[in-house]
Amino acid sequence: MLKYTVEVSGMMCGMCESHTNDAIRKAFPVKKVTSSRAKSLTEILTENELDQELLRKTISELGYDVGEIKKENYQKKGFLGLF
Repeated sequence: MLKYTVEVSGMMCGMCESHTNDAIRKAFPVKKVTSSRAKSLTEILTENELDQELLRKTISELGYDVGEIKKENYQKKGFLGLF
């Protein structure tokens, strides 16, 4: 699993977050996508490599500015077996 963290500036409300999430879901096969206008970030979980130029274009076409895109391996954090 991969986690992409994208700096996105210009989101002003919850609808901006929703539009960003919807556009990414339509363009890519993702497991989860969340956007935060307060943090100016969009986080994407996927099992596939994403075309970062297409990702940048998808978000830019909504009118937002895209900054740095970070990719890292992601491992779901499960219950630590504390029982």
